[in-house]
Amino acid sequence: MPINFLIQLITGTFVGGVAGYLGSLMLSRKMTIVVDPLSHLALPGVALALIFGKDISLGAFLFLFFGTILIWLIEQKTKLPIETIIAILFSVSLAITFLFLSEQEIEEALVGDISKIGTLEGVFTILVCLFIFFLIQKIYSKLLLISISEDLAKSQGISLKKFQFLYLLSISVIVALGVKFVGGLLVAGLTALPSATARNLSKNLKEYFLGSIIFGVFSGLFGILLFKITHFSAGPLIILTSALLFLISLIFKPR
Repeated sequence: MPINFLIQLITGTFVGGVAGYLGSLMLSRKMTIVVDPLSHLALPGVALALIFGKDISLGAFLFLFFGTILIWLIEQKTKLPIETIIAILFSVSLAITFLFLSEQEIEEALVGDISKIGTLEGVFTILVCLFIFFLIQKIYSKLLLISISEDLAKSQGISLKKFQFLYLLSISVIVALGVKFVGGLLVAGLTALPSATARNLSKNLKEYFLGSIIFGVFSGLFGILLFKITHFSAGPLIILTSALLFLISLIFKPR
């Protein structure tokens, strides 16, 4: 097995697993839909990275980082729902993307291209995934409490602003990494499908969290293997694999 493909395979499983874990938190907070417009917010960064020949995850993250700060500030100032603010910003960012990219570059931005992931990018992505995993694990219970009752969270000394920012930052990082694998159009599937599958089959919270990670890993693993066999784009294959697992979970879902 070529070393580059092995790196892509391992990296894809890490991204899929952490995206699934983050998705379990997003599903619990009923914010899964946020990833879709947020991924579009990354597209101008992807466009600039492609134009200047830089790594698209870096370009995506820079735009997402500043976009996250802007979203957080607007949310604190206006108290508008986060998904509304993101929807406003994403339409502007999408228009900017189509203004500058060629047709071939637009395809890469929208559905991803893992063939450009080398050893250095793969190792960096794995390290970032591990960091986000441990960060999510640390703040998971606090964010769940905030979603249940903000007043109760405040009474426990939890800073709503701090943890909301860390939450948005975690989403932004996973979106930036996911754009390279599945593109800006499909990132929401990385987080939503594994967690939804795990929810269908799990009997308790522990199974739900663990299942979200496992189904995310399987989706990345088998999607990339299918890419190697069929030579179709890896992004759609990863999402279709995840969707197939979801459909199977509907059959075996406990009553």
